[in-house]
Amino acid sequence: MARQANTLFLEEWLRISSGSSSNTSAEQSSSSSARAIIQAWAELRDCHQHQSFEPHHFQSLKILLDARTSLHVAEPQAKLLVSILSSTNLVIPLEAYPLLLRLLYIWVRKSFRPSSALIDSAVETLSHLLATGLGSKKSPEFFSEGVLLLGAFSSVPSVSESSKTVCLELLCRLLEDEYRLVSPFGGLIPDVLAGIGYALCSSVIVYYARTLNALLGIWGREDGLPGSVSHGLMILHLVEWVMSSFIKSRSQDKLQIFSKETLDTSRKDHVPFAVVMAAAGVLRALNRSAPSQQGLQILSSLRISAENRIESVAQYFISKSRDYDNSGDDYATSILLQCISLALARSGSVSSRPPLLLSLASALLTEIFPLRRLHARILESTHGSSGGLEPGKIKEHLSSVTFKEAGAISSVFCSQYISADDENKMIVENMIWRFCQELYSGHRKVAFLLHGKADELLEDVEKIAESAFLMVVVFALAVTKQKLNSKFSTESQMETSVLILVSFSCLEYFRRMRLSEYMDTIRGVVVSAQENETACVSFVESMPTYVDLTNPQEFQQKVDYIWFKDEVQTARILFYLRVIPTCIERLPGSVFSRVVAPTMFLYMGHPNGKVARASHSMFAAFISSGKDSNENERSLLKEQLVFYYMQRSLAGFPGITPFEGMASGVAALVRNLPAGSPATFYCINSLVEKASKLCTDIATQKPDMWKNWEGESEPCKKILELLLRLISLVDIQVLPDLMKLLAQLLVELPKEGQNVVLNELYAQVAESDDVTRKPTLVSWLQSVSYLCSQSTSGSAPSKGTGGEGTSASSLRDPSNWNGINARL
Repeated sequence: MARQANTLFLEEWLRISSGSSSNTSAEQSSSSSARAIIQAWAELRDCHQHQSFEPHHFQSLKILLDARTSLHVAEPQAKLLVSILSSTNLVIPLEAYPLLLRLLYIWVRKSFRPSSALIDSAVETLSHLLATGLGSKKSPEFFSEGVLLLGAFSSVPSVSESSKTVCLELLCRLLEDEYRLVSPFGGLIPDVLAGIGYALCSSVIVYYARTLNALLGIWGREDGLPGSVSHGLMILHLVEWVMSSFIKSRSQDKLQIFSKETLDTSRKDHVPFAVVMAAAGVLRALNRSAPSQQGLQILSSLRISAENRIESVAQYFISKSRDYDNSGDDYATSILLQCISLALARSGSVSSRPPLLLSLASALLTEIFPLRRLHARILESTHGSSGGLEPGKIKEHLSSVTFKEAGAISSVFCSQYISADDENKMIVENMIWRFCQELYSGHRKVAFLLHGKADELLEDVEKIAESAFLMVVVFALAVTKQKLNSKFSTESQMETSVLILVSFSCLEYFRRMRLSEYMDTIRGVVVSAQENETACVSFVESMPTYVDLTNPQEFQQKVDYIWFKDEVQTARILFYLRVIPTCIERLPGSVFSRVVAPTMFLYMGHPNGKVARASHSMFAAFISSGKDSNENERSLLKEQLVFYYMQRSLAGFPGITPFEGMASGVAALVRNLPAGSPATFYCINSLVEKASKLCTDIATQKPDMWKNWEGESEPCKKILELLLRLISLVDIQVLPDLMKLLAQLLVELPKEGQNVVLNELYAQVAESDDVTRKPTLVSWLQSVSYLCSQSTSGSAPSKGTGGEGTSASSLRDPSNWNGINARL
């Protein structure tokens, strides 16, 4: 409002407030020198004196207007302009009239007390020009400048009532009869609206209702202005400007007329989007004003009327729309929804009403985040080209006012939701959750289609989707605060929690930043769901099946579909892999085996290490679960899964399988499987076999690896370190087998390798506090050390020598292991 109060030129403030112009008049104004301005006025005086308008006189007018920000038009100069306009001998080109009128407008707006006699003369001249039809029927610029100047004249307090009446009559007649002139020229609309704003502030009330009707009805006429969001914002801030003036001057008569003509009466010729924005302008002015006790009643009545008017227009949309979250391609409906959302976002606090909530939900899902419509148009195109959609349209949407204010609109939407009744809350919840699933499905196809072919278009679409994700997060947090409490049944809370988790999984791909609201929501719904088996099962069963992941029907025509390249799907599965472990205790083994295990094993082979590690963490969580359960089926399943887990993990190591993930899985299984489990024996054998193969390979490729053990990160070293750690983890029944296999592995190593591993073993056993197994380990370590020395000395003779020592090559033959075992 401070910015508004200091604005001399209303049309410039309207342009800035509506976002239709990024440049202020100061930026547009050139730095014309004082000498050039003086020279321009001198040439205009010469023009009048000689009664001849030459081309350089037109340039003089342009020089003056280029300096309009700093230009001051004195009364003698204003008289000169009026004389030029009224001269019957001057042949003035059509394009010069708007410039002359603009200079008069600058004079009347910047003058502290303009001469009423001079204004009367100017009004008479302008009336004559308009009566002759000069310019108004030919030039849209003349029309807009005429409306602007007439409005400015009518708002000057010192002007006579008769001149004000003439101005207002001419202005209303222009708007009613010549409105078609300005329709193709959107840049002139702020000038026309500013003229209307000045006219509404005039002391002559007779034309007040007529001017209001022009403001709200000019958009709906045949061949008239189609209207836009930018126009709606201009109306909002114009009414705010006018109403602030009325409230400040305590013009109760005008406030009552405005309420009666605009808010309390529904007229067919008033366009809905214009009415909504006018009502929002009233609310904005009321919120920014500090009324006295004397006018409190009428202002309170105005607020109620304005809110009721917005509600009635929203109800009009609801009544004619059967599908709230699909407004189609109707232009009028699109503009109306955007204006309702912006009106509520800029009006401050508005009481909760069901039509407003439903309209906001529809606006968010169809106009502010029109992703389903964009996806449909992109998919209509062929071979990933953007033929079905102009990329410029998406960039235009990204820079639009409604998209930039999506955060404020989402906040208002949540406020309306919090105060709504249960029925309407359920309606909008279902709209949002359905939107999330459709967004996931549509963007999977679009990303697959555009990736590598139209990356810029895909990036722009994803910018919209990222903002949609933020909206869903904020809304979901509001839902958890409303519904996850004792007021609702356990079943209702479980259902809400599962719906939120499923929706978040659909949008996980668009989560590009860390949000406290997101984490708060996740914690709330997970805590709610993990205590209920039905909720856990429902959430897990919402995960796409193995068949859907590897061979989705929507991609059957795409023979080059590869599951791990589907980034949207991968992000969703990663969400499940992270959340399911939190409720694994409540998940029946049969459900895990049928739904989770196939996907878990599939994504262990994902090339993205983060995804693969999450799969291993899932396995570790399941193996560690159910410690207090007597469920035999779950115990049997754990042992069954270990066999395939070790095959799957070691087959991808090194390479795809992350060692940290595999190590966590192995540690979990040796800790949690029953003592002496065959699965644990299989795990140990598989690891030793893999280590033997890797060490054999490394002996030929990097023979010096053992000399730099501490700095190496070779797969062979990692597996050996894991096996050494298992000595202190495996149960007593498995320990002898592990010691035997480790001894067989050690004697196969070259001398440098044996020394390194033995040193590691010595340190580990020395630091051990396990009084049960330490004596056994000490004795075993001495035997292993002796075997290693014997194998080394025995292999010293030349090849083919049949010594008694055990050669490294003979140790690789399992038939020789019995002899080694006996010596151990």
